[in-house]
Amino acid sequence: MRLYWGWQFWQSGWGKLQDISKPIGFFTDLGIPFPVFNAWFVAFLECFGGILLFLELASRLISIPLAFDMLVAYIAADREALKSFVSEPGKFYAADPYTFLFAALLVMVLGPGVFSLDYVVARYVEKCHGPNPVPAPATVSQKL
Repeated sequence: MRLYWGWQFWQSGWGKLQDISKPIGFFTDLGIPFPVFNAWFVAFLECFGGILLFLELASRLISIPLAFDMLVAYIAADREALKSFVSEPGKFYAADPYTFLFAALLVMVLGPGVFSLDYVVARYVEKCHGPNPVPAPATVSQKL
């Protein structure tokens, strides 16, 4: 799943970077503040966030801003679909940001799998520093 959606996010971000004037114009038309900055930010977030998802590195961490990006896309560009979440769920599901938002939330909740760089890094850290490299805070009884 992370491979597929990482590729999809990368394609979306790369497409924006190839002709940044289109997202800038779209953001301007929507009334998004600082449209030039936000267009570049979203393009780089989707492009490099997609690469991280594809590589399965920092999966949970990058899924947070990607999910936020898709929520903003709903609010700014598909507000009508967002409002119909309860009354007409089909309209909500058919909106463009839905599948991207769903994928980002799944990665955030499920995290990295066994076949991921996240897993390899976690095992390496565990091997070098033990199962819990950060000491637990002392309780009140331990302090006395």
